[in-house]
Amino acid sequence: MSELLIGLHVSIGGGIDKSVDRAWQLGCTTFQIFTRNPRGWKYKPLEEMEIQLFREKMKSRGYKKVASHMPYLPNLASPNEEIYSKSVNSLINEYIRTGQLGIPYLVLHLGSHMGMGEEIGRRRIMEAINKVLELNEHNVMILLENTAGTRNSLGSRFEEIRILMDMIDDVRIGVCFDTAHAYSAGYDLRDEESVDKVVEEFDNVIGLKHLKVIHLNDTDVKLGGGRDHHEHIGLGEIGEEGFKAVINHPKFRLLPMIMETPVDERRDDLGNMMVVWRLAGVKPPKHIKI
Repeated sequence: MSELLIGLHVSIGGGIDKSVDRAWQLGCTTFQIFTRNPRGWKYKPLEEMEIQLFREKMKSRGYKKVASHMPYLPNLASPNEEIYSKSVNSLINEYIRTGQLGIPYLVLHLGSHMGMGEEIGRRRIMEAINKVLELNEHNVMILLENTAGTRNSLGSRFEEIRILMDMIDDVRIGVCFDTAHAYSAGYDLRDEESVDKVVEEFDNVIGLKHLKVIHLNDTDVKLGGGRDHHEHIGLGEIGEEGFKAVINHPKFRLLPMIMETPVDERRDDLGNMMVVWRLAGVKPPKHIKI
């Protein structure tokens, strides 16, 4: 596989193993999935045949640094006891599923404290994650993802993530850096100088050794706008110059970079892959028909 790890969030429609096929067909050298329907609480346990087929395809295609993502509904910072309990159970089950599939990373949104305050929200998140890690021996790393800064959300500033990491005493905690969220939260990524400053700040506050995955997304939200809305690579506020700086930054270059970009009449998944290959200065994999 290429040294550059570039990929997409791909569908598991038709069977979880089909995600590996889709990733390969799109030229991905890394990818991300939901292991189940992300818009509901219910799910079916993975069957042994599903697990085996997924793992076999991963091995045959050479995929190693792959991520799964928590569903949308869980909120580990929620003050509502029913929602919190369901969210903790969801994280426990998702952690187990990720481990069963041999996926090394589980990406987690920190959630919203719903007006109860950051300290209370962080404590609930900490207790949930510690419980999950205490109950499981899978070597899956939970990645705390930075957020866009929407009202009552946690994790939009590097300092908030660092505080939470310090509250969790386990080596299985890392960070996923989302470019769209960072920009919306006020971190400028529009050119090389700005990207250098953000990388330096990340290293000083969190530590680059904890950064494991990058979500490579543009946004149509203004700098510091505090909203989460993704855009095609280069067509939003960050722009091609910014993404060229991110993709080619020496501290980022070897990390998995996964897009969660839209598919519409302007561009599809392969179209965004092609833009990233061009900005990275690499040729598409030979099996890709363009």
